[in-house]
Amino acid sequence: MNTTANPIDDVQGRADTRRMAIDKVGIKDILHPVRVKDRSEGEQHTIARFDMYVNLPQDFKGTHMSRFVEILNSHDREISVASFQSMLSEMLARLEAESGYIEMRFPFFLDKAAPVTGMRSLMEYQVAIIGEISAGKMQIRVRVLVPVTSLCPCSKDISERGAHNQRSHVTVTVRVDEFIWIEELIELVESEASSPIYGLLKRPDEKYVTEYAYDHPKFVEDMVRDVAALLDAEPRISAYVVESENFESIHNHSAYALIERDKDPTG
Repeated sequence: MNTTANPIDDVQGRADTRRMAIDKVGIKDILHPVRVKDRSEGEQHTIARFDMYVNLPQDFKGTHMSRFVEILNSHDREISVASFQSMLSEMLARLEAESGYIEMRFPFFLDKAAPVTGMRSLMEYQVAIIGEISAGKMQIRVRVLVPVTSLCPCSKDISERGAHNQRSHVTVTVRVDEFIWIEELIELVESEASSPIYGLLKRPDEKYVTEYAYDHPKFVEDMVRDVAALLDAEPRISAYVVESENFESIHNHSAYALIERDKDPTG
């Protein structure tokens, strides 16, 4: 009996005659457990969604999708800038690609104390680490979505009683040249809001944050400008995008503003 296995044809490796290169091909939205650095506890365990792509030259029919999963599972679960760089380099080498992209999105939790009572609760923030290699150059970006309170300066100025306010999402995406804590980016944004948001507030806390927001009104334009000024002053950040979306409480639309800046255009 012939026990020699017949070789299985590598369909992806066949030639393609359409002469059309693909910019990104790979896997999207795969869940994987990770550990991320936590300034107060050292690390925290969470679940991340990964997108992993490479370019595909015009001569190849397809890429090897299983290799993306192999690369993801072969790495330590503590994800950092260093491990991202390693994963990117390995991905390009194993898939014989010239450019690659990995994005990891995950919830990040902070233990926050209410401003008056000190009651502690967990607050969730949506974070992404994005790594990309193109033309032999690697870049790492960090994106953080920070929910805050914004209070309208115009409403405060023209109203005899009160002022309308809303929850706002401030999203900061930074290109980092040195390590920066996720918590630092969150605190930077919250310092420029009408008020931070908390997971748990008692009545004295609610009174405090209501009055604090009233004393710190911000237009959506104010928010992005004030956050951008702090990002300009941070030497570890070489480029950034700051966005603010205010989910208006008296309109059926959002207010939105964005500032984008590359502090090192040659980099």
